[in-house]
Amino acid sequence: MLLKFIFQRKQPERLGNFLLEHGITKQAITAAKHHAGLILVNHKRRHTTFMLQAGDEVLFLTGKEPVNENLRPSNLPIEIIHETNSYLLLNKPAGLLSMPSKYNQTDSVVNRVLGYLVRTGQLDARPHLVSRLDQFTSGLILVAKNSLTHAAFAALHKDVFVKQYQAIVHGAFMPNQMHDRVVAPISQVRGSVKRTVSESGQFSATKYTVLEQNYRAARVALQLETGRTHQIRVHMQYIGHPLYGDQLYGVADEHWRQALHCYSLTFPDPYTHEQKTFEINLPVDMIELWNRLEVNNEN
Repeated sequence: MLLKFIFQRKQPERLGNFLLEHGITKQAITAAKHHAGLILVNHKRRHTTFMLQAGDEVLFLTGKEPVNENLRPSNLPIEIIHETNSYLLLNKPAGLLSMPSKYNQTDSVVNRVLGYLVRTGQLDARPHLVSRLDQFTSGLILVAKNSLTHAAFAALHKDVFVKQYQAIVHGAFMPNQMHDRVVAPISQVRGSVKRTVSESGQFSATKYTVLEQNYRAARVALQLETGRTHQIRVHMQYIGHPLYGDQLYGVADEHWRQALHCYSLTFPDPYTHEQKTFEINLPVDMIELWNRLEVNNEN
């Protein structure tokens, strides 16, 4: 992978510090210096102590990432919302795993991205999940094309990633509950995949706003302050509004999967630090569910 920067500051700065500021980890810099990589300033090899001057061109080249022989490319489609040389932003459909499991090693976001990279001639790229979603949650998911970019995203503070969801939940909210913040610690139920609110759990906080509702259901926008497993599903159940279709935390109803969709994602580009926000529409199955609930409410 090749990264290119132009140093534009008036004050000189060490090359190593400049690379760190642009999301390149110490490990990646060390690997480029001593293994199959290059660090060039104006097309000349330079040590990380070299002092950059305004207008200098910095090239950072990493070696080829090894192939994961156990990962199989899939030719099934994946919806790409945004793509750069370093990462992809995708719209994951409900039902698709984020990564392969021991029960399904051939079809996941990672398998499909690998297939896309092969088909488009990006043969040196390797998919690495930056974010992930539960199998039956749909929406935006971020995938790095190489370990360098994955490490650069990982080095960013978690607060710079803002994920917003929409959910369809059971029951109507009281007038004084239309906008609130749920703060309730979450822990794993021993011997189960389930999570529960528990005093011994990890601090967890979720903000929500009711967008519209009737006496049977509400459509809610939610923002995670923390990123616990199943957090939205657990918190909505905790306040008495489980998600439609949630077989693990909800009640029996007609929807085939939890009605939860990650519709907005804000994050900085790990190299340019440019703030980016992307939004997508609700999927068809959630629109149809809400329309049915509205029609039934009128009868």
